[in-house]
Amino acid sequence: MPDRILPAIAMRLAATLLLSAMFALAKLVQDRGVHLVELLFFRQAIMIVPVIAIAAVTAELGSLRTRRPWAHARRATTGLAGMALNFATVALLPLAEAQTLWFTVPLFMTILASVWLGERVGPHRWGAVVAGFVGVLIVFQPGHELLSPLGTAMGIAAALMMSVTAIFVRQLGRTESSLATVFWFGTTTSLALLVPMLLVVGAHDMVTWAMLAATGVIGGLGQIALTFSLRFAPVATVAPVDYASLIWAAGLGFLLFGALPTPWTWVGAPVIVVSGLYIVWRERRLSRLSV
Repeated sequence: MPDRILPAIAMRLAATLLLSAMFALAKLVQDRGVHLVELLFFRQAIMIVPVIAIAAVTAELGSLRTRRPWAHARRATTGLAGMALNFATVALLPLAEAQTLWFTVPLFMTILASVWLGERVGPHRWGAVVAGFVGVLIVFQPGHELLSPLGTAMGIAAALMMSVTAIFVRQLGRTESSLATVFWFGTTTSLALLVPMLLVVGAHDMVTWAMLAATGVIGGLGQIALTFSLRFAPVATVAPVDYASLIWAAGLGFLLFGALPTPWTWVGAPVIVVSGLYIVWRERRLSRLSV
């Protein structure tokens, strides 16, 4: 199927907005006393509903079947750990700074490609990795404690776990549909979280319950849009759109929490973004040369 660039970009842009809204809701409900395990359960369980609805409307219910349950279980384990770290990060850091840390995913993927997958990484990409982490140092100013050190550590750990998950998702994508990948992620993790959730679930008001439900629906739609964007165009084409999430995060952070990014965020974030974009561009160029 030929690339459809504009639909892919539109889908990816919608995904960044939806996922930024999900993280804003996650921060709000945690401020209202929702336990992290409770938040994770409702996010994952409710996410299944839009997946099944879309599969039914598009006559793709059969695509939800899988012959690779262990591959899905592995992806679910790392994906759940990454999501837990993400939600813990937004509880401790402003949204814009949390989002800035997640921009290090391409940097970690480059490291993993070399160390774990044995892929040859040249000096250009290693230079971009170093530059990207210099950008992190600029934003978070170690030793000055302008931002929570624990939140910073969790954000970096989340980016690392998201990188591992991205590799697993890429491997699953060779045989599994996008809907199946999202469906089994939601199903396996919500079942694993059911008993722990029952031990910590609280008595919330209707607004909090509505926000929890919205976290699941919006997060599910965002994840579907993210994976479907790759049906229309390669990752190198749509990946730059992901950086629009910094705009959404900064706007939502100001509107909902009265928090503006620090001046150092505006200095360091572009360094991280440019490093990530260079890695994506370089990988695409090398893949073309190898054809």
